[in-house]
Amino acid sequence: MTDVNLLDNELDADLRATVRSFLAEHCDPAEVVKAYDGDSSLTPVLWKGLAAELGLAGLLIPETYGGAGASAREAAVVLEELGRAVAPVPFLTSAVVATSVLLAGPTEAGAELLAGLASGERTAALVAPLQTATEQPLEPVETEVRSVAGALEADTLLVPVTTPAGVEVRAVAAGQAEITPVSSLDMTRRLADVRLDPAAGEVVVAAEHGADGVRSALLAGAALMASEQVGVAQWCLTTTVAYLKERRQFGRIVGGYQALKHRLADLFTSVEGAGAAARQAAGALALGDAEEAEIATHVAAAYCGDLAVTAAEEAVQLHGGIGMTWEHSAHLYLKRAKADQIAYGLPGLHRDRLGSLVNLPL
Repeated sequence: MTDVNLLDNELDADLRATVRSFLAEHCDPAEVVKAYDGDSSLTPVLWKGLAAELGLAGLLIPETYGGAGASAREAAVVLEELGRAVAPVPFLTSAVVATSVLLAGPTEAGAELLAGLASGERTAALVAPLQTATEQPLEPVETEVRSVAGALEADTLLVPVTTPAGVEVRAVAAGQAEITPVSSLDMTRRLADVRLDPAAGEVVVAAEHGADGVRSALLAGAALMASEQVGVAQWCLTTTVAYLKERRQFGRIVGGYQALKHRLADLFTSVEGAGAAARQAAGALALGDAEEAEIATHVAAAYCGDLAVTAAEEAVQLHGGIGMTWEHSAHLYLKRAKADQIAYGLPGLHRDRLGSLVNLPL
């Protein structure tokens, strides 16, 4: 098993503090909730700050293409903080998934696109349904693909195209596609149906690398999604504990009741376990251990997907009446947790795949 340090090092701590400070200043929950009224004006403001000013869009891109040359470990730190703030930005879809596709073997055009992504001047999205799992064969892209995440924020769409030589990836300008927003449970990560002509695109990943690139991108998406889910769960736990320390009922602090203490203690241990699983997955990816990364990813995706939903449900219930209101932020986290649970494969799918990998079939 790969030896992964599950604790923050100095670089992780500095990065975490920087991202958290930026989001505390610019990502007001009162602004985030406006996404459910069709107001997505917060997204470009946040993304410009994170991508260009903080340079996070190029975190996984090597320095040769103008990126930061960091690893999945640092990306996991960013996603954990984005989850804590339910920030409506395309970091996962562009800076992780689309970038991972291109890094599999970029052509000259692909290298140019990577440089644009690294600088924050361009944003990309993989044209595949958000629920596509790592081992699931991609549907051939002919004219329309449903439930694509990141397409509404992207200026470039990455389209896997099956050819006699293999799967090549083509870049199609968003302006050449018909992108139709769809109503979804989590409007802070908007989905869209995309209609396009793949032939209009330019090859950015050649056929000999395309299939591996898409698969590695989906694996990275599932692995690092777990860190976002941990961030969601951490916010739910921390906010609920703080609330129960102040809320009084029948003349005493609600948090003093033993039954609630036990529920919070159980949730705390589960959140800590989820954090360890997510960091193991990110660390294995960062170290390049393919076998361990796949196993750790399925563990993290299966565990963190369910845990984030449980944490959000507990937050809503333990906040009592206020937790059920639109004004409180708890519903944002419940919706993000439920939507994340089906992204890149349901937890059951990950458990099934994990069983096969470790010779413990369901």
